[in-house]
Amino acid sequence: MSTLPFHPAHPPAATEAGEHLRRLRQQARLSQMDLALLAGVSQRHLSCVETGRAKASPSTLHALLSALQVPLEQCNAVFLAAGYAPRYGACAPDAPALKMVNDAVRHILQANNPAPAIVIASNWDIIAANTSAGLLFAMAGVPANGHEGLNLLDTLLRPGGLGDHLVNADEIRAIAWQRAAREALGNAELADRLKGLPVPTAVAADGQLAPVVLTRVRVEGAELRFLSTFTTFGMPLDITVASLRIEHLLPADDDTWHAMRAAYEGRQSGQS
Repeated sequence: MSTLPFHPAHPPAATEAGEHLRRLRQQARLSQMDLALLAGVSQRHLSCVETGRAKASPSTLHALLSALQVPLEQCNAVFLAAGYAPRYGACAPDAPALKMVNDAVRHILQANNPAPAIVIASNWDIIAANTSAGLLFAMAGVPANGHEGLNLLDTLLRPGGLGDHLVNADEIRAIAWQRAAREALGNAELADRLKGLPVPTAVAADGQLAPVVLTRVRVEGAELRFLSTFTTFGMPLDITVASLRIEHLLPADDDTWHAMRAAYEGRQSGQS
């Protein structure tokens, strides 16, 4: 009597984890040899892990995921798929354990004045901002109660937001969309948000973007020019901390520096 082949309802853990790793590697546009060299493993072993012929140890998984710069929440998913316990927890933003992080964020924001700076969560919500960021929004004529309730993607991409006040709106919208689209590969909440937002023209046309693009804000007939940089926390072990980034808008010319300094000093003198 012949026997039908057995097909398990769920693939073995090694196969699930291998599929995760292969997809992440392909998204990073790395060959197996590239990733093997970055992670310090053999290309043959990586091939076996991806196909499910071998099960990666926790240390090997950690090396591969670190080399791929995978967000911690996705790392947990890969560890679970491999049959291991998740490695990383997630504290609430106001948890006592994160006091040191919150203090550091407040210090960085304050030190950045008179240059604007905002703190962005993984879904692009603006969860904190310094005085100068509020002043810049007000100078641009964007209605906002501080940073409360604002999402950076929404205000850049939707009509009536900050995007409408950018001289080079097409460039900035395309950059924001492309970055968010990459992050959304491992972030379901962000992926859902993107579905409801208009796709920028530059993205739809697959336009070539310059290697460095200034954020050019139109304010009361003038133009303020900023260079955007990001600060993140090094080697975080908490998902909440890893998801935070601080965007610094550094004035790119003397006129912008003078305008932001005057606005900030005017606010400070008005409060004294």
